[in-house]
Amino acid sequence: MDILDAIKTRRSLGLVKDEPVPEEIINQILEAGNWAPSHFRTEPWRFFVLRGEGRRPLGKVLADIAKENMDDPSTETNQKKLEKTLEKPFRAPLVITVAVEPTPDHPKVIDVEEYGAAFAAIQNMLLAAHGLGLGGFWRTGKPTYHSKMKKLFGLSEKGEVLGFLYFGYPKRDAPPGKRNDLNNCVKWLSDEKDYENL
Repeated sequence: MDILDAIKTRRSLGLVKDEPVPEEIINQILEAGNWAPSHFRTEPWRFFVLRGEGRRPLGKVLADIAKENMDDPSTETNQKKLEKTLEKPFRAPLVITVAVEPTPDHPKVIDVEEYGAAFAAIQNMLLAAHGLGLGGFWRTGKPTYHSKMKKLFGLSEKGEVLGFLYFGYPKRDAPPGKRNDLNNCVKWLSDEKDYENL
Protein backbone atom coordinates (compact mmCIF):
# COMPACT_ATOMS: atom_id res chain seq x y z
CA MET A 1 0.00 0.00 0.00
CA ASP A 2 1.30 3.44 -0.94
CA ILE A 3 2.13 5.47 2.18
CA LEU A 4 -0.02 8.46 1.15
CA ASP A 5 -2.95 6.12 0.47
CA ALA A 6 -2.40 4.52 3.87
CA ILE A 7 -2.48 7.92 5.58
CA LYS A 8 -5.67 8.97 3.80
CA THR A 9 -7.56 5.67 4.11
CA ARG A 10 -6.70 4.74 7.71
CA ARG A 11 -9.67 5.05 10.07
CA SER A 12 -10.32 4.39 13.74
CA LEU A 13 -12.16 1.07 13.64
CA GLY A 14 -13.42 -0.32 16.93
CA LEU A 15 -15.57 -3.11 15.50
CA VAL A 16 -13.22 -6.05 14.98
CA LYS A 17 -13.43 -9.84 14.91
CA ASP A 18 -12.40 -11.95 17.89
CA GLU A 19 -9.75 -13.62 15.75
CA PRO A 20 -6.16 -13.78 17.04
CA VAL A 21 -3.59 -11.59 15.30
CA PRO A 22 -0.54 -13.66 14.29
CA GLU A 23 2.68 -12.89 16.14
CA GLU A 24 4.43 -12.17 12.84
CA ILE A 25 1.95 -9.35 12.17
CA ILE A 26 2.28 -8.02 15.74
CA ASN A 27 6.07 -7.90 15.38
CA GLN A 28 5.75 -5.89 12.16
CA ILE A 29 3.54 -3.36 13.94
CA LEU A 30 5.99 -3.12 16.85
CA GLU A 31 8.90 -2.74 14.45
CA ALA A 32 7.12 0.15 12.73
CA GLY A 33 6.74 1.87 16.09
CA ASN A 34 10.37 1.27 16.94
CA TRP A 35 11.44 3.12 13.77
CA ALA A 36 9.80 6.40 14.78
CA PRO A 37 12.06 9.46 14.97
CA SER A 38 13.40 10.62 18.33
CA HIS A 39 15.70 13.49 19.26
CA PHE A 40 19.20 12.29 20.18
CA ARG A 41 18.05 8.74 19.34
CA THR A 42 16.64 8.25 22.82
CA GLU A 43 13.86 5.88 21.62
CA PRO A 44 11.71 6.67 24.70
CA TRP A 45 8.72 4.52 23.72
CA ARG A 46 7.72 1.36 25.57
CA PHE A 47 5.30 -1.24 24.16
CA PHE A 48 3.26 -3.78 26.15
CA VAL A 49 1.51 -6.49 24.12
CA LEU A 50 -1.73 -7.70 25.75
CA ARG A 51 -3.41 -10.87 24.46
CA GLY A 52 -5.73 -13.48 25.93
CA GLU A 53 -5.98 -13.24 29.71
CA GLY A 54 -3.10 -10.76 29.62
CA ARG A 55 -5.82 -8.17 28.96
CA ARG A 56 -7.59 -8.93 32.26
CA PRO A 57 -5.35 -6.84 34.59
CA LEU A 58 -5.97 -3.78 32.41
CA GLY A 59 -9.72 -4.27 32.86
CA LYS A 60 -9.31 -4.58 36.62
CA VAL A 61 -7.31 -1.35 36.85
CA LEU A 62 -9.82 0.48 34.64
CA ALA A 63 -12.58 -0.70 36.99
CA ASP A 64 -10.60 0.34 40.10
CA ILE A 65 -10.14 3.80 38.64
CA ALA A 66 -13.83 4.01 37.72
CA LYS A 67 -14.79 3.15 41.33
CA GLU A 68 -12.97 6.24 42.57
CA ASN A 69 -15.55 8.44 40.83
CA MET A 70 -18.57 6.59 42.21
CA ASP A 71 -20.38 7.62 45.39
CA ASP A 72 -21.50 4.04 45.95
CA PRO A 73 -19.90 1.36 43.73
CA SER A 74 -22.18 -1.32 45.22
CA THR A 75 -25.40 -0.07 43.58
CA GLU A 76 -26.85 -2.24 40.84
CA THR A 77 -26.31 0.46 38.22
CA ASN A 78 -22.68 1.00 39.21
CA GLN A 79 -22.01 -2.74 39.37
CA LYS A 80 -23.19 -3.05 35.77
CA LYS A 81 -20.94 -0.15 34.77
CA LEU A 82 -17.97 -1.79 36.49
CA GLU A 83 -18.65 -5.14 34.81
CA LYS A 84 -18.70 -3.36 31.45
CA THR A 85 -15.46 -1.56 32.28
CA LEU A 86 -13.79 -4.86 33.23
CA GLU A 87 -14.52 -6.16 29.74
CA LYS A 88 -13.24 -3.13 27.81
CA PRO A 89 -9.84 -4.67 26.99
CA PHE A 90 -11.65 -7.62 25.41
CA ARG A 91 -13.18 -5.49 22.65
CA ALA A 92 -10.26 -6.55 20.46
CA PRO A 93 -8.00 -9.63 20.45
CA LEU A 94 -4.88 -7.48 20.64
CA VAL A 95 -4.17 -4.44 22.78
CA ILE A 96 -0.80 -2.70 22.65
CA THR A 97 -0.22 -0.27 25.48
CA VAL A 98 2.17 2.49 24.46
CA ALA A 99 4.07 4.43 27.12
CA VAL A 100 6.87 6.96 27.24
CA GLU A 101 9.89 6.86 29.53
CA PRO A 102 11.60 10.24 29.17
CA THR A 103 15.38 9.95 29.20
CA PRO A 104 16.67 11.01 32.64
CA ASP A 105 19.58 13.37 33.27
CA HIS A 106 20.35 14.24 29.66
CA PRO A 107 21.25 17.94 29.32
CA LYS A 108 19.74 18.30 25.84
CA VAL A 109 16.65 16.09 26.05
CA ILE A 110 13.33 17.91 26.49
CA ASP A 111 10.43 15.88 27.90
CA VAL A 112 7.86 17.21 25.42
CA GLU A 113 10.06 15.94 22.57
CA GLU A 114 10.16 12.51 24.19
CA TYR A 115 6.35 12.51 24.20
CA GLY A 116 6.38 13.63 20.58
CA ALA A 117 8.59 10.68 19.66
CA ALA A 118 6.23 8.21 21.37
CA PHE A 119 3.23 9.76 19.61
CA ALA A 120 5.09 9.37 16.31
CA ALA A 121 5.59 5.68 17.18
CA ILE A 122 1.84 5.35 17.73
CA GLN A 123 1.10 6.82 14.31
CA ASN A 124 3.63 4.49 12.69
CA MET A 125 1.93 1.52 14.35
CA LEU A 126 -1.57 2.60 13.33
CA LEU A 127 -0.44 3.00 9.72
CA ALA A 128 1.43 -0.32 9.72
CA ALA A 129 -1.59 -2.15 11.12
CA HIS A 130 -3.81 -0.58 8.46
CA GLY A 131 -1.37 -1.61 5.73
CA LEU A 132 -1.39 -5.16 7.12
CA GLY A 133 -5.18 -5.39 6.89
CA LEU A 134 -6.07 -4.74 10.53
CA GLY A 135 -8.58 -2.36 12.01
CA GLY A 136 -7.31 -0.26 14.88
CA PHE A 137 -8.33 2.29 17.45
CA TRP A 138 -6.18 4.52 19.67
CA ARG A 139 -8.00 4.78 23.00
CA THR A 140 -7.09 7.29 25.70
CA GLY A 141 -9.00 9.27 28.36
CA LYS A 142 -8.34 10.25 31.97
CA PRO A 143 -7.80 6.69 33.28
CA THR A 144 -4.89 6.34 30.84
CA TYR A 145 -2.86 8.87 32.84
CA HIS A 146 -3.80 7.62 36.32
CA SER A 147 -1.02 6.61 38.73
CA LYS A 148 -2.53 3.09 38.97
CA MET A 149 -2.00 2.66 35.24
CA LYS A 150 1.60 3.75 35.60
CA LYS A 151 2.04 1.18 38.39
CA LEU A 152 0.40 -1.61 36.37
CA PHE A 153 2.97 -1.26 33.61
CA GLY A 154 5.95 -0.71 35.93
CA LEU A 155 6.75 2.78 34.73
CA SER A 156 9.01 5.24 36.52
CA GLU A 157 7.76 8.42 38.16
CA LYS A 158 8.43 10.31 34.91
CA GLY A 159 6.96 7.59 32.72
CA GLU A 160 3.44 7.83 31.34
CA VAL A 161 0.99 5.59 29.52
CA LEU A 162 -0.05 7.42 26.34
CA GLY A 163 -2.76 5.14 25.08
CA PHE A 164 -4.03 1.70 24.17
CA LEU A 165 -3.99 0.51 20.57
CA TYR A 166 -6.82 -1.96 19.98
CA PHE A 167 -6.22 -4.14 16.92
CA GLY A 168 -8.11 -6.87 15.13
CA TYR A 169 -9.44 -7.87 11.73
CA PRO A 170 -12.25 -5.46 10.81
CA LYS A 171 -15.85 -6.64 10.61
CA ARG A 172 -16.68 -4.06 7.95
CA ASP A 173 -15.03 -1.72 5.48
CA ALA A 174 -13.79 1.62 6.75
CA PRO A 175 -16.05 4.58 5.97
CA PRO A 176 -14.72 7.35 3.72
CA GLY A 177 -12.82 10.09 5.51
CA LYS A 178 -13.16 13.83 5.47
CA ARG A 179 -10.90 16.71 6.45
CA ASN A 180 -11.23 20.48 6.51
CA ASP A 181 -9.82 22.38 3.55
CA LEU A 182 -6.03 22.49 3.81
CA ASN A 183 -6.04 26.26 3.38
CA ASN A 184 -7.67 26.57 6.83
CA CYS A 185 -4.49 25.42 8.57
CA VAL A 186 -1.64 26.41 6.22
CA LYS A 187 0.16 29.73 5.82
CA TRP A 188 2.79 30.14 3.10
CA LEU A 189 5.64 32.39 4.28
CA SER A 190 7.95 33.30 1.42
CA ASP A 191 8.89 36.81 2.51
CA GLU A 192 9.30 38.74 5.77
CA LYS A 193 6.19 40.77 4.92
CA ASP A 194 4.10 37.58 4.95
CA TYR A 195 4.41 37.56 8.75
CA GLU A 196 2.46 40.82 9.00
CA ASN A 197 -0.76 39.03 8.05
CA LEU A 198 -0.51 36.20 10.58
